[in-house]
Amino acid sequence: MLSTLPHLRQDLAASLVVFLVALPLCIGVAVASGAPAELGLITGIVGGVVTGVMRGSSLQVSGPAAGLSVLVLEAVRAFGLPALGLVVLLSGLLQAVLGVLGWGRWFRAISLSVVEGMLAGIGLVIVAGQLYAAAGLSAPDSGVARLAGLPGALWRAATAPATLVPLAVATVTVLVLVGWRRLPGKVRAVPGALVAVLLAALLTGLFDLPVATVRVDGVLDAVSPPGMEVVSALTDLALLGTVLAFALIASAETLFSAAAVDRMHDGPRTDYDKELLAQGVGNTVCGLLGALPMTAVIVRSAANVQAGARTRASRVLHGVWLLLFAALLPATLEYVPLAALAGILVHAGWKLIPFRGVVTLWRGHRGEALVLVATAVAIVTVNMFEGVLFGLVLSIAKAAWDASHLRVERADDGHGPVRVRLSGNVNFLRLPKMLDMLEGLPRDRPVELDLSGLHHLDHACRAALEAWAERHSTAGPDSVRLLAPPDRRPGRSAEGEPAGAAP
Repeated sequence: MLSTLPHLRQDLAASLVVFLVALPLCIGVAVASGAPAELGLITGIVGGVVTGVMRGSSLQVSGPAAGLSVLVLEAVRAFGLPALGLVVLLSGLLQAVLGVLGWGRWFRAISLSVVEGMLAGIGLVIVAGQLYAAAGLSAPDSGVARLAGLPGALWRAATAPATLVPLAVATVTVLVLVGWRRLPGKVRAVPGALVAVLLAALLTGLFDLPVATVRVDGVLDAVSPPGMEVVSALTDLALLGTVLAFALIASAETLFSAAAVDRMHDGPRTDYDKELLAQGVGNTVCGLLGALPMTAVIVRSAANVQAGARTRASRVLHGVWLLLFAALLPATLEYVPLAALAGILVHAGWKLIPFRGVVTLWRGHRGEALVLVATAVAIVTVNMFEGVLFGLVLSIAKAAWDASHLRVERADDGHGPVRVRLSGNVNFLRLPKMLDMLEGLPRDRPVELDLSGLHHLDHACRAALEAWAERHSTAGPDSVRLLAPPDRRPGRSAEGEPAGAAP
């Protein structure tokens, strides 16, 4: 057996580590998404035994992610939990189609600043929302209201006995997670999130603490395939927009995670199209089961690599362990305090915010830093989908601006023609600068305009240049001479000869 599976021992050990990392996260993400805890386990199982079997990224691990919890919560509030399966199903089908069409590699063209801004916005919303949950309070619906009301809510929680206990449990959970990373490596072989949850459950049971715990009704009872009653929602443009958001954000997060995981090991590189197809198949299955959407999760994937995984077997086995736990020990979840899960998600959300990355970008690429911050602010103030779209539009506008470089060189000896040379790339974003320069040239003097240094001249600038040349040419037959490459001549001179003719 070991000869046919030479890496079975390493993969088996790694799968147990990933299982222990994934278990509390599956439950916590489900609760944060406004869904039963069992749905998080189902998505984790599908991520292991379905997506894990398929080709794409050999060591990347998929499951419910904190990065999607904000979007899932918005969808559950807008359309109800029964419609969630339909949204996930359609998102999975869209991902699968994009993978088959070979669009996976194009997701790599999305600006990294937009992706980091998306994660930062998600992190802010998660931290704000889960701090309310940690105190046993109901969070406002909007991100701005959550952040604005947070200081007052925490003060009320800290001064009221009924909310002080769950807040203390969440605080201890966060402290365990932060301190666990500073312990020796052999101790850290046990995931800190699991230790924090077990400690919170133990303290709750020993001291009979007045905190709410996870409610479990059974994994099979949580399975709820989309019924005919939600099919009519297919005509709802808002629901279809949510489907697009799920597919776009889950795919971007997966493929950027794959690039990060590839840098952690020397094994086979990710096939992005196949990985997108695998994610689509996994989400299609999750949708049919009425479960949460899945994406690749960098925390589990990093744990998988660091634990010594060599092949896809490790992620498949982690799904098997989740399945066995769901089948044999689901009742143990009822001992887990909700405040402990809130603490885990506060920690996870905080890690999504790239504080150092923003500082580094600001020092070297301030435009990229502004895109990152603007995307995060838009997600917090508006919503997830529109915030990401705003970031994409902003990044495209920035790229167009960066690609447009107009250099103007002017030579005037006071007697002959005024010589002006334009070089670089000119599009509509540089049109005001070009027109200001042209309109500032003397009308009573001949002008020689050299365009041979232009690499690109778009239609708007070409039309404006022709209009200026026509107006300026009224001063005399040789008042304007244009020198341009033969395939890029913008117009004709006053005599009707090609304007690019040399004087």
